[in-house]
Amino acid sequence: MPNKSREVTVGDYRQLGATTSEDGVNFAIFSAHAERIELCLFSDDGSKELERIELPEYTNEVWHGFVPGLKHGTLYGYRVHGKYEPENGHRFNPNKLLVDPYAREIVGEIEWEKCHFGYRRDSTDLDLSFDELDSAPFMPKSRVIGSTPAKNNITPVDIPWARTIFYETHVKGFTKLHSAVPENLRGTFEGLGHRDVVSYIKSLGITSVELLPIHWFPDDAHLSEMGLKNYWGYNSLGFFAPANRYLGPNGLNGLRDMVRAFHEAGIEVILDVVYNHTAEGNELGPTLSFRGIDNFSYYRTMPDEPRYYINDTGTGNTVNTSHPRVLQMITDSLRYWAQEVGVDGFRFDLGTILGREPAGFDQRGGFFDAVGQDPVLSRLKLVGEPWDIGPGGYQVGGFPPGWAEWNDKYRDTLRDYWRGGCQTPHEFATRFLGSGDIYDLRGRRPWSSVNFVTAHDGFTLNDLVSFNDKHNEANGEENKDGHSDNRSFNFGVEGPTEEPAINDSRERQKRNFIATLLLSHGTPMLLAGDEFGRSQSGNNNCYCQDNELSWVHWNDIPEAAEKLREFTRQLLKLRSEHSILRRESWRDGMIVNWYNPDGSELTEDQWADPSGTSMCARISRAHHEDEGWDDVAIVFNPGDNDISFDLPESVGVWTEVLCTGDGDFVDRKIDGPKLHIPGRSLALLRH
Repeated sequence: MPNKSREVTVGDYRQLGATTSEDGVNFAIFSAHAERIELCLFSDDGSKELERIELPEYTNEVWHGFVPGLKHGTLYGYRVHGKYEPENGHRFNPNKLLVDPYAREIVGEIEWEKCHFGYRRDSTDLDLSFDELDSAPFMPKSRVIGSTPAKNNITPVDIPWARTIFYETHVKGFTKLHSAVPENLRGTFEGLGHRDVVSYIKSLGITSVELLPIHWFPDDAHLSEMGLKNYWGYNSLGFFAPANRYLGPNGLNGLRDMVRAFHEAGIEVILDVVYNHTAEGNELGPTLSFRGIDNFSYYRTMPDEPRYYINDTGTGNTVNTSHPRVLQMITDSLRYWAQEVGVDGFRFDLGTILGREPAGFDQRGGFFDAVGQDPVLSRLKLVGEPWDIGPGGYQVGGFPPGWAEWNDKYRDTLRDYWRGGCQTPHEFATRFLGSGDIYDLRGRRPWSSVNFVTAHDGFTLNDLVSFNDKHNEANGEENKDGHSDNRSFNFGVEGPTEEPAINDSRERQKRNFIATLLLSHGTPMLLAGDEFGRSQSGNNNCYCQDNELSWVHWNDIPEAAEKLREFTRQLLKLRSEHSILRRESWRDGMIVNWYNPDGSELTEDQWADPSGTSMCARISRAHHEDEGWDDVAIVFNPGDNDISFDLPESVGVWTEVLCTGDGDFVDRKIDGPKLHIPGRSLALLRH
């Protein structure tokens, strides 16, 4: 396609992406190995390629040029010329239109065709062959976005870590069935920012909403073929662009309005981000962006066979955070979301990947150093998912100071403890008190442990107590996907039942999990809908279920669910009012003693005995705090039988605050030295 007569100037290589000015747009894109790059301009609907402009300059591995006359809203893409040598790690193919890694908005969706692949799929040489089909008609386009107006600047909320309560949810799934949200806003950013939605989350006592990925992502080709969609969004392609499937009538401003609505209610917005891999998959995957721009730089390839990718993520490829320009892209992306959109922090999917250097995971690696020294990013909430599937990939406790981590040791221990599993009293007590064996070092605080019982990946709370086995048949993978080690217990019947005794036991167990979570030291995370027992019918891997199986149901909530929601709300209120329940420091003078049912302290042998899990924790502090109680006892009875506990000796009277046996909050003075507690129950007492 011939160029039109347009005077293109050198421009500026220092600002990557498309940057607007009064006179036009500056384009800059990194590629260390390209031989030339063409900027392609498209019609307003993206259907017609109007012009190809060769970027005229190459500075510090950045191709750049200034195009006069272009404005906000222009649709564009790139064609990158270079060697097609997969055996050497290079996969340039100018027949493939590529998304700008720095695009602020991506318009349209991928229409899956064989032209998206850089090789001929019918060739016996597979990815060593070269495909000449043009992918542009079936590709989304990048859009030029002007500077963010000053009115969109958003002030952070900055909730102290010790007060933080995470609430993990999904932009679409949370509001799609919400009757108070106007129908045209359901499933959008604006719907999530609706006043009734924000008010509900605020009323629970939540401080920080954590959103499943909202970076632009496609629906995987194999899911599209099965009539399914990528619901969770863990397959990013655009690290600066929001998923347009969540945009409402106000477009990008609707996203900022959502953040502002939460901030006005005093609630933080945390983004789950996926910088560890992209949607381009392995060597047989499509060429959509990074692979065609500079495959050898953007991805980690096998040292001796760069045709193939290091797959520490389990998704086919691994982003090369050791490359300075790739690291720059990630930190630029984080700053964009923090400064121009206003989010308050990030949860990093497969976060161990980000700390990987050629020799393996390094908590002093380039990514951690860059974030820790950044004046913007270092002040945000940073939460790592501290594992991947690569060598040495399990790094719970291995992240540097300043980071919090998802603590799966906490999840597994609590599940085992309440179902009567094999965890010892010592393991349970350690997790309950903030996992000091993991986090009490280098000045890290108890809040470094993000405690959770359930998350998006796995059973909901209701299903954890209703199913022994996963039921993922709807995913089309013969129930082979998802975790099989769920540590769940159905109380005698698989799935829903009309048996009152079983349902009573399940409701009690839900209260046990929520009470233990919210009374534990560390940072609690609730899965949205668990506060009233949302179910996914036993599916523990709803990643591809963009339908009512995954969406939160708001209507016809039964009485037991309403009771559970009020129970959760009251517990969150207690945690907020009494600092002894949300320990901030390991050095605060707090004293913890553990007792057997007969009132004696646990011995060394008893700490290691899995059969002795009924016990009482007394937590006290010598100096009075302005915020609430200074002496509490928490009695745990995970067994089936009722037990009478000899309460810890004290001057004065113990008062029972709550018992999960019936779920009621009371203020009942204990008459005598003993407390009778039902089987599978927890009681909180104050002194």
